[in-house]
Amino acid sequence: MATRRQPLIPGWLWPGLLTATLLSGVALLAFGALWFNAPDSNWRALMQDSYLHHVIAFSFWQALLSALLSVIPAIPLARALWRRRFPGRRLLLRLCAMTLVLPVLVAVFGLLSVYGREGWLAQLCALLGIEYHFSPYGLQGILLAHVFFNLPLATRLLMQALENIPGEQRQLAAQLGMEGGYFFRLVEWPWLRRQILPAAALIFMLCFASFATVLSLGGGPQATTIELAIFQALSYDYDPGRAALLALLQMVCCLGLVMLSQRLSKALPTGDISLNGWRAANRGVGRLLRDILIVSLALLLLLPPLLAVIVDGARQGFSGLLHQSALWQAAWTSLRIALAAGLLSVLLTMLLLWSSRELRLRQRLLAGQALEMSGMLILAMPGIVLATGFFLLFNSTLGLPQRADGIVIFTNALMAIPYAMKVLENPMCDIAERYDRLCLSLDIRGLAARTDRGTQGAATSAGAGTCICLRALDW
Repeated sequence: MATRRQPLIPGWLWPGLLTATLLSGVALLAFGALWFNAPDSNWRALMQDSYLHHVIAFSFWQALLSALLSVIPAIPLARALWRRRFPGRRLLLRLCAMTLVLPVLVAVFGLLSVYGREGWLAQLCALLGIEYHFSPYGLQGILLAHVFFNLPLATRLLMQALENIPGEQRQLAAQLGMEGGYFFRLVEWPWLRRQILPAAALIFMLCFASFATVLSLGGGPQATTIELAIFQALSYDYDPGRAALLALLQMVCCLGLVMLSQRLSKALPTGDISLNGWRAANRGVGRLLRDILIVSLALLLLLPPLLAVIVDGARQGFSGLLHQSALWQAAWTSLRIALAAGLLSVLLTMLLLWSSRELRLRQRLLAGQALEMSGMLILAMPGIVLATGFFLLFNSTLGLPQRADGIVIFTNALMAIPYAMKVLENPMCDIAERYDRLCLSLDIRGLAARTDRGTQGAATSAGAGTCICLRALDW
């Protein structure tokens, strides 16, 4: 009996394969344009430069501290926000989302208004007769800004893991009287663990490649990251060879970390979706006071800088700015570029994760991880290297375009893909595990199956991914 020929490449693999090829090709083209346009350099002398060694060591050190200070406090904060229902909880979660889309320089101004030498905290200490020693510049200022941005990101990612815990597991733990450390170790920790390593790796790479924060709060050459050194090499010295070497070092470090996190993170089977969201009654004054303290400390970190920006803006005549046409033109340009970049980024991310999850469902884990690695490759590529590579590439081939909107949108969409991947990865995998067998039993295949099972749980996550991508203008 004749059988139908099977395609060499399944249809579900094409979206991810084409997206991965696009991402890898763009990164390699941009880096290659910078590398081949660099004059002959003494690579041995560059590698033996003591200042370069200091820059690399400082980049690793501040990124490691930033990741630890962001992820470790996010664990109790996420658990407290999951356990408690209190007035203003939804507003606090929206505040966490707001820090993700807040421009870096706006947050820096707010932090300086609170923690600066003449800031709110210094004025409070002066009223109390306490000498104020903290300086928002240098390593401590960089860490403060990184925690301000990345603690809410880590909290949202860990809360997403807690929300995915099957309700029957929580009910069984409640019936067995499992509380405190036992409940955390046996029920919550296996789910948190699969999100902690990817979240820590993402935050480490964001801080490792930090530019605007270090440029504003670094305070001198002793607090310089590789990204800032690349900017100096291209903008002040115009040494493409040194910039290419630094970019290569950053790519190797970031990709190594991504491979490690992909290797250590494991997916867990999902439970009955009808019981998800079930919570046991939280009794005990001690736990309540502890959760109140944790949430209050988070509010003390997030609220004052945002309030400082609002207060300082009101003092400077905010109403007068509303009548300036340049402000509205800039706002329209920012919104147009950010929305287009965000939507394109979410679309490319979902195409990539679509093929990746199908590979994982078929136990082809290495191939699935390879597709996901292509999405994280852009994060390892410094933004200024990507932009400079595009400039050199167009200048030597097609010529520079009249308007750069398309290049800016495309570049920012690529830079936002790692954010969107971390938001959409687990929900899309969980949806596939819940509905894949049901779709097969009902003979629902192709795009219909992907639409039916994919839009039910991923819509909220896609919206969150789009909001995260609005921060693309800072890159």
